[in-house]
Amino acid sequence: MKNILLSIGFGLLILANATVWSEVLGSKTFEVSFLDIGQGDAIFLETPSAQQILIDGGPDNTILERLALRMLPWDKTINLVILTHPDKDHVAGLIEVLKLYSVKKILWTGVQKDTGEYEEWVRLLKEEGAEITVALPPQRIYLDSGFIDVLHPRDIEGRSINDTSMVLRLVVGDSSFLFTGDIGIKVERELVESGVNIKADVLKVSHHGSKTSTSSFFLEAVQPSVAVISLGENTFGHPHPLTLASLAQYGINVMRTDEEGDITFSIQQ
Repeated sequence: MKNILLSIGFGLLILANATVWSEVLGSKTFEVSFLDIGQGDAIFLETPSAQQILIDGGPDNTILERLALRMLPWDKTINLVILTHPDKDHVAGLIEVLKLYSVKKILWTGVQKDTGEYEEWVRLLKEEGAEITVALPPQRIYLDSGFIDVLHPRDIEGRSINDTSMVLRLVVGDSSFLFTGDIGIKVERELVESGVNIKADVLKVSHHGSKTSTSSFFLEAVQPSVAVISLGENTFGHPHPLTLASLAQYGINVMRTDEEGDITFSIQQ
């Protein structure tokens, strides 16, 4: 994991004056931020030329506070929004984002769910005017620095909502990240057996550290140095002790948004 610097919490991310803004505008880093939005997922990517990508939005409007710490006050445009799957803890925050920001492109799976959040998401998609693409691997999204590969789902029929989660691999120079949504062990095995490249320096632990994922054979295939668990206070028992034990067994450094706040990796360009 070469040239990755890590910052945690709010201190390094609050931009308070013109000097700091000028440093941001002249930044030569690619930043990957796992946002502290409570019990859910939200990942914000920003390239050296200020391309901005948001993967999931968390369970409520907390995402707007987190974005306000990373985007210039007058910047109300996001290049790409990705919805991994339509569970509330991933889509609800994106609904708030679509209301406030102009989004150029949207990537999602097209998976349907009978909820108010899903209906609102679809309604806003029609109004947004963004270029909408349905994920169907293999797809590669080229950024000004690096690329994102869409690895899953190749099919959605007969799968649980969690197992339709989009799985993404980000590559920036010599650094790599694997974003797993809420997939379970069955999909982990499918990915391993498919032979697709899932190795990554940083693993976004699936389903907030649930015991239904993060299997031993998956960790052996990914070989991460760092595992990030995105979660907040919850009644589900996340992260599960078995998941934490598996990560410890492989000597993987575990970072949690509920304990450390926003977690940002800065990749030097």
